[in-house]
Amino acid sequence: MNALKHFRKYLLACSLIVVLQPLRGTSLQKTATQKDGQHDFDFEIGTWKTHLSRLQHPLTGSHVWIEYEGSSVVRKIWDGRANLVELEVDGPTGHVEGLSLRFYNPQSHQWSLNFANVKAGTLSVPTIGEFKNGRGEFYDQEPFNGRMILVRNVWSDITANSCRFEQAFSDDGGKTWETNWIAVDTRVK
Repeated sequence: MNALKHFRKYLLACSLIVVLQPLRGTSLQKTATQKDGQHDFDFEIGTWKTHLSRLQHPLTGSHVWIEYEGSSVVRKIWDGRANLVELEVDGPTGHVEGLSLRFYNPQSHQWSLNFANVKAGTLSVPTIGEFKNGRGEFYDQEPFNGRMILVRNVWSDITANSCRFEQAFSDDGGKTWETNWIAVDTRVK
């Protein structure tokens, strides 16, 4: 009788292994076919003429925009797993120099976008996100004027010779967004 009990347990264990095997394979297939976004920013490698519009006082109800003209240079580093952007523009309120350092995370298939301007000399809170259907969306939460807000960066209208970048803030948890930075880039040939 004892041998029969052990045999039943053995059969039950084998049956479970056989039944669960396809489920485990399906899970692995999903992971293996998940999009590798390491080359999502390859379109931007090179030198660009940049037209920048910046909202002078975000989240105050202001509608005063300041226009800048300049350039940005984007370099691939770490064999495409990162890139470095140098922005330099001039406008009626002065000169703006910025640096963006972007890192690709192969486990999450997402990018972190880190920005610094020459005046502050520190990296900002990174926005995290990815590209889907030709549009990149990246988000973070950071302090602004003494309170926490959401920040959204969007890459769109991407072609071989042009692209658009927008930054928007939300101080109501993402119900509404106010765009405060628009950069339209045209490739320098």
